Amino acid sequence: MHERIEEIQSSLSHRDYSLAKRRMLDLSLDTGDTSLLKEAIRWSKTYHTQAGTGTGEEAPEAFRQAAEGLLNGLRNYPQTGNAAPQPLLIANDISKKYSKGNFSLKPISLQVTTGSVGGVVGENGNGKTTLLRCLAGQLAHDTGTIQFSGLRQPDDYQVKNHVAFIPQRIPRWYGFLQDNLHFSAALSGVRGEENSLMVSFMLERLNLSQYAHLTWNQLSSGYRTRFEIARVLLQRPSLLILDEPLANLDINAQQTLLTDLRYLAKSVRHPMGILLSSQQLHEVEKIADIVYFIKEGHCLFTTSDTAAPDTCMIEIETTAGREALQQVFGEGEMQVHYNGSYYTLTSSALSPQHLLTALLQKGISITYFRDITRSTKRFF
Repeated sequence: MHERIEEIQSSLSHRDYSLAKRRMLDLSLDTGDTSLLKEAIRWSKTYHTQAGTGTGEEAPEAFRQAAEGLLNGLRNYPQTGNAAPQPLLIANDISKKYSKGNFSLKPISLQVTTGSVGGVVGENGNGKTTLLRCLAGQLAHDTGTIQFSGLRQPDDYQVKNHVAFIPQRIPRWYGFLQDNLHFSAALSGVRGEENSLMVSFMLERLNLSQYAHLTWNQLSSGYRTRFEIARVLLQRPSLLILDEPLANLDINAQQTLLTDLRYLAKSVRHPMGILLSSQQLHEVEKIADIVYFIKEGHCLFTTSDTAAPDTCMIEIETTAGREALQQVFGEGEMQVHYNGSYYTLTSSALSPQHLLTALLQKGISITYFRDITRSTKRFF
């Protein structure tokens, strides 16, 4: 609790109001104190009018005083931490072959625990959606086993309440956004005052309040995705599986959503496991605890592999040509590959730090650098 309060204070002092708002809501929910949560929601609603949009502008005194009051209230709660991770899903050698076409998902094993975020990456048509649909019970697998820990002899109904699956194409809904959230919460047994409170929380937490009275046709695809996440979170699943949730979001919205998913997974009150697919490698690798790289139905690599790669690999953007890069190291010490945008430098003798230092010392101007030695990017 103390570390999370310090994190919020730091965000407020550095004028990162959007992040502070989201974390304040999370922490207030975790206390289980209805009055404190209501106060946090009211404070959150003043964000857009009083604190701007998080661009570094100084917030009004009233906004900062209200934030301090909330933090003082949070300090009165005992220090609590997340419980030890518990397995939610254990898949062993699951595979799937379609009756039409030549594609098949080869045997893949993975595990998802509470508080963890897993990423499944790869190019289109290589099996990401097939894998996620099998894990979510949306598609029958041919071989292997899927165990949902905590469920005894699970049937389809139990699995549906244990696992929430959000497809890339969000199903159309009718009526107003807020009404649909109230209905979804009610279906899960959340009624009365709690229903109103939790819907208000989700609207604020996922920045949907200003769109509460809009319909499907009035929302962008990105906000339809946010709505769907809010809807399924109101059902309190243990495991959330998302297929390409970043596809319809701009770069800033992608980073915000991924950060939010990581925070929500580690909730003290209701920890979840999250598994998502994406082609946005860099963004997913920043927040995921483990990443699975799939190509042509095979899982070729996971970031949990402990064996050190035989070669190091860096990706750079520079105005220098291939010959200039090669001359820095001479023959044999480094291989250079150019894809028309970035250079990939590979070496079995030099570390990424040595490669970067040598380039800079020779006056090579570098506008972008990334160490992809242990990244799934090296397989693309």
